[in-house]
Amino acid sequence: MSDEPFIIYRFQRMKERIKTLLGSLNSNIYEKDAELALSLLAAIAGESIILLGPPGVAKSMIGHKLKGAFENGKAFEYLMSRFSTPDEIFGPVSISKLKDNDRYERAIKGYLPDADVVFLDEIWKAGPAIQNTLLTVINEKIFRNGDQIVRLPLKLLIAASNELPAQGEGLEALWDRFLIRVECKSISRPDNFAKMLLDESDEYEELSEGQITAEEYEHWQRQIKMVTVNADVLKKINTIRNAMHYVTLSNGDEPRSVYVSDRRWKKIMRLMKTEAFLHDRTEVDIEDLMPIYHCLWQEPEERDGMRNIVIRAIFQDTINAISKLKEDLEQDIRQHRANRSVSAASMRGEHFDDSDKKIYGDFYFHVLGHDSGNTYIFMTDYMKLRSWATRGNAQQGVLIEDENRRGYKFIRAYSGDYNTARGYSVNLTRDKDHLLINGVRFEIEKLGRGEMNGSLVTKPTALKHDYFAEIESLTDKLRYWQNAVAEHLFVSEEDRNVVEQFLKGIYSDIANTRMDIGKLEI
Repeated sequence: MSDEPFIIYRFQRMKERIKTLLGSLNSNIYEKDAELALSLLAAIAGESIILLGPPGVAKSMIGHKLKGAFENGKAFEYLMSRFSTPDEIFGPVSISKLKDNDRYERAIKGYLPDADVVFLDEIWKAGPAIQNTLLTVINEKIFRNGDQIVRLPLKLLIAASNELPAQGEGLEALWDRFLIRVECKSISRPDNFAKMLLDESDEYEELSEGQITAEEYEHWQRQIKMVTVNADVLKKINTIRNAMHYVTLSNGDEPRSVYVSDRRWKKIMRLMKTEAFLHDRTEVDIEDLMPIYHCLWQEPEERDGMRNIVIRAIFQDTINAISKLKEDLEQDIRQHRANRSVSAASMRGEHFDDSDKKIYGDFYFHVLGHDSGNTYIFMTDYMKLRSWATRGNAQQGVLIEDENRRGYKFIRAYSGDYNTARGYSVNLTRDKDHLLINGVRFEIEKLGRGEMNGSLVTKPTALKHDYFAEIESLTDKLRYWQNAVAEHLFVSEEDRNVVEQFLKGIYSDIANTRMDIGKLEI
């Protein structure tokens, strides 16, 4: 590793520098923000990108724009066909060197090996000789010219096609070399379409400022290598990798497992380090995960499912913490209600010690021997009943059949405002261990040997959390990461909208949880 200290270019912060450059690249071109941003990211990371889309959606324009991002940058463009030859791509064989020196060497000036930015249209139509050479060009940035190994100045190779590579023709290796894959579409917004129709400015106008110099580019490459990765990011990458065994498809077909090679994951990490560096950070952070779904899908119908996997990985820890908090809150609310009910019952009438009775579902005592054996009385109602010995003072009640479970009945003490039409009126009294229904005594089930109740307590218990403080802290954390993703230079407007929609239900849960916390005050 270089001994050069990690220093962000001081004349301007990197994020602002790249943001300004992207603004210049986007002039006179409409709804291609994501394609241009990801192409620039690929160029600075030294990687390649493929644009998939129909003719006429500005794929070649993106290649031209990226050439302008580099000071004195050289470009090479070519439209492939099945008749294309290596001479047309890598340069013709030098006749003079072959004749005078008996050396087979290509004249590469002005061809792909001489270019900083390369755009190859209809990539899959190239023949095997061209494709095999491209594998080495993309992966190792070298070109064998006769008996010499030429180190290429290549910063970015953009390929374009209106189709995926055909199956069974040996194109898988070349497809895998394109780290970033983007679908290009026609202009969707009517206002942008109208502007495009009326725009008379020169689409091919060169950038006049903000271009990346060769010195800067080399300096950045050394700095990117020094970016570190925290353990949380590595953990989430493993989460994403494991989730790829079950990727949902946008075409409605059955989910499938998607394979990504170790070599590709290595390149993805380099891409994330580049993202961090271009955001003025010395460490890869969680928001840098968002753009990598462009590197993970193999077929377009996997794209949205892969994006959802990445989004879940980014926010899952916070969502899990909210879910756990809700579970604990629900338990504390039940405990709070039970405590309050027991306390209220102990203040009324003759009091019995009911701590030996078994509680069902936090709120019920089981009335043994009644009807089908599945009759229950609300615990607090039973505790408030007057003693059977106080003649003439039976409590009115209602016996209700459970609408959801056949044969189950529940008894409620009736205070005059209960809808008796739903059940049968009964007179209720009690003694120490029994419930008397219309004068007939039924035993209340007791705890067995070694059993304990968790809900029947007579003194307040400590809450599991400071709920108000913790839910606000988790909300702040959720918004922090949402904003970090939204402000990321390489996250598209579409991605931001998908993230917002994903979190909409979570924020609704948080609002409901805030209301539930208030139940602890009642």
